[in-house]
Amino acid sequence: MPVRITNLNPADTIGASSWLVETGGHHILLDAGTSPGVEGREGLPLYSQIADVDVEAVAISHCHQDHCGSLPVALRHFPRARALMTEPSYFLIERVLHNSVNVMKRQRAEKGIADYPLYHHGEVDELSYLFQGFKYGKAEPWGVISPETASSSSPTVSFHHAGHVLGSAGLRVAHEKESLFYTGDVCFHDQSLSPKADFAGLSADILLMETTRGTTETPAGFSREAELQRLISSIRDGLAGGGGVLVPVFALGRTQEILAAIALAMQAGELKRQPVYIGGLGRVFTEIYDLISSKAPCRRPDLNLHEALDLEVLEARKVNQMNLSGKLFVITAGMMSEHTMSHELTVRMAPQKTHSIFFVGYAAPDTPAGAFRAAPQGAPFPFSPSAGQLVRHCHMDCFDLSAHANREQLVDFAVGMAPRTVLLGHGEPEARDWIEAELRERMPRLNILQPAPGESLKV
Repeated sequence: MPVRITNLNPADTIGASSWLVETGGHHILLDAGTSPGVEGREGLPLYSQIADVDVEAVAISHCHQDHCGSLPVALRHFPRARALMTEPSYFLIERVLHNSVNVMKRQRAEKGIADYPLYHHGEVDELSYLFQGFKYGKAEPWGVISPETASSSSPTVSFHHAGHVLGSAGLRVAHEKESLFYTGDVCFHDQSLSPKADFAGLSADILLMETTRGTTETPAGFSREAELQRLISSIRDGLAGGGGVLVPVFALGRTQEILAAIALAMQAGELKRQPVYIGGLGRVFTEIYDLISSKAPCRRPDLNLHEALDLEVLEARKVNQMNLSGKLFVITAGMMSEHTMSHELTVRMAPQKTHSIFFVGYAAPDTPAGAFRAAPQGAPFPFSPSAGQLVRHCHMDCFDLSAHANREQLVDFAVGMAPRTVLLGHGEPEARDWIEAELRERMPRLNILQPAPGESLKV
């Protein structure tokens, strides 16, 4: 029996991750994201295209906005569905969605976006009874048995550690003789806290795979350990020179991984012990990491970040008043969006040669962080509408500490699984094309598909 898969991402880029899977008359959504940087309803998956479909479940791979940010909207569209996720994601999801409401309300006030908020705090609370958290590796039934499907058993979904962020999972959907594996965002190398993905022994007829780093060439001799040591050395040198050091990060995942690296460096005497300034949301997620690390694979279950570090929440009203010299900031937002503390700190730090700003993850080209990274030192460049032009005199460097798999690792994984069909998504067109070309060279008979936005395929 064929499986039908519909790409609900509204754009031909990373965008709002959401896939409709139909198997044996049952329907499940894999992820319910929003498009980064796209405002209003334009950033939602194409739910209206499947308005008449009886979706029975929404399975969330992890709690980043591009994978879960429209979950309340999806549950509104599909009233019989329940939301399935890992146990760690269950503890994170409500915090993530409530924060999304706060951001949307602020953007409505600042930018006049009439669509916002797309959902409200009360709606998140009212829908939370539908959220279910599951252990890794156990197959769970999700289909609703009806007269039309009574002759078959319920399909199942199982969650498998993906190594990307706390609670992240690859999802295996199985029904009778058919199976599909969705990688979500996956990391095949160890991080400071999160061990690499554990997809060992998994098989599937259909592989739905992310391609985020498909255009990123891995340098010869690259070592994550060496890259991390380079960051620690740069932080030490920046502080020793009397300047402030800013590491802009995402609140969930990057914050905790960088804090863990700093804590271990302080314990080893590679960095002097001093307060580390973080954002309020970063602190919330760090507390959750400390509390539930035992429920997820963790390389350092002995490392309690709040005990190992002197963490101080930086209040927004103090950003433009405090002396920045000699201070270490691990602050959201990673894209330096307007009206965030990383944006305001950058405005203050950029003109001063003594300060340092270090990037440890992706920055979209059309964001303030992307503009800052691309700007030559000493030349005016447009940073953001509110800040206007900046001239960067501070030290700036980028460190490849991605929580996504390298493109070569993705290809190796697909070859090792040996499915009959591979669908490529969650990446730029050039990224998907590179991975497709590599797979065709290594597996000439493999059926490789790149569904366009809104396209539905039988596989």
